[in-house]
Amino acid sequence: MYKLIAIDLDGTLLNSYGEVSFENKKALQKAIEKGIIIVLASGRIGDSVENIAKEIGNCNYYISGNGSLLYNIKEEKLEYEDFMEKEKVLELVKICDENSIYYNIYTEDMVIAKALKYNVAFYNYENSKKNSENRTNINIVENVYEYIKQSQNKHFLKMTICDNNKIVFSSIMKKFNNIKGIDVLEVSHMSRKIIKEGTKQTPVEYFYTEITKKDADKWNSILKIIEKENIDKSEVIAIGDNMNDEKMIKYAGLGVAMGQSNPKIKQIADVVTDDNNNDGVAKVINKYVNKEMGSER
Repeated sequence: MYKLIAIDLDGTLLNSYGEVSFENKKALQKAIEKGIIIVLASGRIGDSVENIAKEIGNCNYYISGNGSLLYNIKEEKLEYEDFMEKEKVLELVKICDENSIYYNIYTEDMVIAKALKYNVAFYNYENSKKNSENRTNINIVENVYEYIKQSQNKHFLKMTICDNNKIVFSSIMKKFNNIKGIDVLEVSHMSRKIIKEGTKQTPVEYFYTEITKKDADKWNSILKIIEKENIDKSEVIAIGDNMNDEKMIKYAGLGVAMGQSNPKIKQIADVVTDDNNNDGVAKVINKYVNKEMGSER
């Protein structure tokens, strides 16, 4: 019997428009009524993840920054944190600036960037559909290096590096792989999202990587939850689509890959469900938890 479901957000619970579908919400609510612990596990900042948790209702925990922070929603307290050091962030910012690479920095409560591009442009689009209190805090700063250097904030979750040119992106990846004390996410395919304005749909596509402090990952945070809740790893379902979901999909009792997942994720998953635009999360939860007819592939 499964007792905990850990779910990635972008590319998993959220569709290409950044929305939680009606079917996904309904499946999650049924699981919650059965007493299942729901954990949202994302690379986003904490406030953004918590807002989605509120939209669903009665989620138990959230993981932000790919495992840099674990928050207990029910008890309203921080359970675990593993932030990047400011000096390391400044080192990475300098490399990006010198190589004209777009980047953004995630703290507990904001995304810091030079411009509204790539993933930050999509967050800005999401904000246009939300009430002010539920928006992701985006801080556009002309000189990020100086801003971080002068900042009293020491809670840096991760950095995201983006470029739409694969050759340029591959070149900068080589530089990051030589830096000690960080984990660099290996992503080989483009992120694809859609900004919808009336009848017009604009694709947002880019290569990206995410950088966290070494050994900060979603599965380590999940281990802390199952220890607290006295749950066995075999009683965990983990659902995701990308390399930042690798460990939780590999080590959970049931590892689930989305239909459009990175091929490496599909290889290690126990099952492959439908894609994020066709209620893949709902289908797998309904089959394995709610005991309804499912259609994972």
